[in-house]
Amino acid sequence: MTDTGVELIDRAAAAARLPEFDGLLQMALIAQGRARAPYSNFHVGAAVLGGSGAAFPGCNVESASYGATICAERSAVVGAVAAGETAIRVCVVVTPTVDPSSPCGICRQLLAEFGPDVLVFAASSVSDAVYVAALGDLLPLSFGPQNLDGVGPKAVSE
Repeated sequence: MTDTGVELIDRAAAAARLPEFDGLLQMALIAQGRARAPYSNFHVGAAVLGGSGAAFPGCNVESASYGATICAERSAVVGAVAAGETAIRVCVVVTPTVDPSSPCGICRQLLAEFGPDVLVFAASSVSDAVYVAALGDLLPLSFGPQNLDGVGPKAVSE
């Protein structure tokens, strides 16, 4: 492990660390194959494991209006929440790079809504490489509900 809390392992080590890893990886790989990426040609798949133990896939969907593009990780989280999940325990993201790509900042911020202990596995679809880290190590000092204490409609009405 590095001093940042990010560790480079292989798929076998990931499966040893998380029994659900292989199933989540397969779900993410299938989702990656369904990604819509006509502009970047960067196909990403993801799968999240909800607090109930159910898994949810997601893929990136690009738009010519770039701001309307949604990342695979956020797609998976939205599906989980729409299905009734209130907790996310794990996120597996798969990218077509030999060295796996970590979730972008927006995805990290959305995952932070579920706490710093969300376990993130960034895997390659073209090699055996996997990065693993707790979300808190990927996004230290994240913005969250604690930053909203004393502001907003509740504070205005008091």
